[in-house]
Amino acid sequence: MTPRKPYVFALLGLSAILCCGSAPAQSNRNNSVDNPYAGSVQAAPATPEVRKLSLDDAIRLGIENNLALTLARLNQESAAAQRLQLVNALLPNLSAHAENGVHEINLRAAGFSTSLLPEFGVPPAEAAHFPYITRVTSTVGQVNFSQALFTLAGWDVWKAAQANERAAYYNAQSSRGLVVLNVGTTYLQALADSAQVDYAAALLKTDETLLFQAREKHKAGTAANLDELRARVQYQAQQLALIQAENTFKKDKIALNREIGLAPEQEIQLTDAAPYSDLAAITIEDARREAYASRQDYQQIKQQIEAARLERRAAKHERFPSITFRGNYGVTGVTGGIYHGTFSAMGQLSVPIFEEAKFRGDRDVADAQLEELHSELNDLTNKIDQQLRDSLLDLQTDAELVRVSRSNLELAAKTLEQTTDRFQAGVDDNLPVVQAQSTLAQAQSQYVRNLHQFNQAKLGLARNLGIVDTQYKNYIPTGSGTTGGQQPHGGK
Repeated sequence: MTPRKPYVFALLGLSAILCCGSAPAQSNRNNSVDNPYAGSVQAAPATPEVRKLSLDDAIRLGIENNLALTLARLNQESAAAQRLQLVNALLPNLSAHAENGVHEINLRAAGFSTSLLPEFGVPPAEAAHFPYITRVTSTVGQVNFSQALFTLAGWDVWKAAQANERAAYYNAQSSRGLVVLNVGTTYLQALADSAQVDYAAALLKTDETLLFQAREKHKAGTAANLDELRARVQYQAQQLALIQAENTFKKDKIALNREIGLAPEQEIQLTDAAPYSDLAAITIEDARREAYASRQDYQQIKQQIEAARLERRAAKHERFPSITFRGNYGVTGVTGGIYHGTFSAMGQLSVPIFEEAKFRGDRDVADAQLEELHSELNDLTNKIDQQLRDSLLDLQTDAELVRVSRSNLELAAKTLEQTTDRFQAGVDDNLPVVQAQSTLAQAQSQYVRNLHQFNQAKLGLARNLGIVDTQYKNYIPTGSGTTGGQQPHGGK
């Protein structure tokens, strides 16, 4: 019987690494302990200057520093290292060995006796005084060579390691896409909350003006005290809204810094505006075709299936004999004396016997692993179809919501303008003005949310197609086109 080949099961550790390193479908943006996509491996020291940051800059820094992508790259390096470890069992092995030592030998223990010494030419008179404890200083130099000539299981495992290395590459690419998606989502969320700050500040200025007018009218006796109280309540309520909006925006920037490797206290200025651009229609058939060709998680699991198939074949080929060659050449002799050349050359045929239980267990494990991966691939195929259909529906719905909310925002602004004119002319009190302001605030908030949802839906479609890391600019064309009324926001 032969001992268990080390390379036959070394691939199990590599498969475990790949399974543990697979990119999750969703990520929690708030907690880097539970989700590495919210963290980064390094933090650039904070500078006193405000750092200008575009969406492209944020994504570039995220790809360089994000924790999850860094771990995925290390996982890929580990897979490559595992492949190198496995191939060593198939390559020729050449080693050199040299030794020099002093050896004390007991000849009596080796079988020599007084009666035996004359046979080696020692006179009987000297045999009685012959030293049976002798000391020899010897030197040995040797070059060893070995080569596996025939091992089907070893070749199968080597090919499986190559497939697992490709799977690790696709896993890293999938993590890269998730980093782009998460950083883009955080940046767009910060832009949306920046717009909420701008809108809240603009309404606060309007409320301040109306409060001043109501107070002056009350002093002049042309308006009731109720108008001044109502205006003051509205002004203070808008102050609260502005404080909350500014706090949310600051937390968004801290979360963005955390994802891309900037110090949390680093002040940043978002230089891009929230974009708005229509997206060309795409059919579900074209979307599926693109996703099956580009989705990294889909390609990863296909490579894992190939690796599992080869592992199962390796388990089958464990029953086959293996042939190896071993040999050496060197010199041996007493140090300082005469050295003699020595060599050996031998072929070894190993045939496993009485290992049927192990072989069947290995086969059953490989079958179960392969069946599990096939089930995951079938589920992923259905999942991709569902994700694409959801994304297309979200795009259609969110585009319509943006159109309606923008029209509603324009109407609310006109209503506030007209009710303010009526109040200033003394035709009506300020109750309609307060109501119009509340309606405008809701319309502004709704428009910002709908625009953010629309941009997020486009990023989500790009992610579900598997092209978000290479073509996100086609879906979120920042720096050009219509901005939807939102302007770049500095570090408030």
